[in-house]
Amino acid sequence: MALAKASALRQGAQRLRARADFERVRREGHSWRHRLLVLVARRNELGVTRVGVAAGKRVGSAVARNRAKRLMRQAMRTQSPRVAPGWDLLLIARAPIAPVKMQDVAAALESLLRQAALFLASSP
Repeated sequence: MALAKASALRQGAQRLRARADFERVRREGHSWRHRLLVLVARRNELGVTRVGVAAGKRVGSAVARNRAKRLMRQAMRTQSPRVAPGWDLLLIARAPIAPVKMQDVAAALESLLRQAALFLASSP
């Protein structure tokens, strides 16, 4: 079951985990902002897209931060098959994300990915 869950989580995107990777994306990447979240993107040479999520204390309590990270991860899962490979992406929650629904977060992420031109060429 753990293997099935892990493969379902990835679907074309892996996770950024190391602090150094997060810092490198923040330092060298380009950012796009939305009211609910910030997307920071940096090219990598791995041939796969890796995604990291972060939510600072401005978002709210630990419960609110964890919910924000879950929403961003789920939104990315729905978009990951359409995202071009070879990128390190960092999704950073902003304070207004706390009370919103999943559809709003998904729409915000789709808007940011479009602005960043990170969708595959064949994506609508």
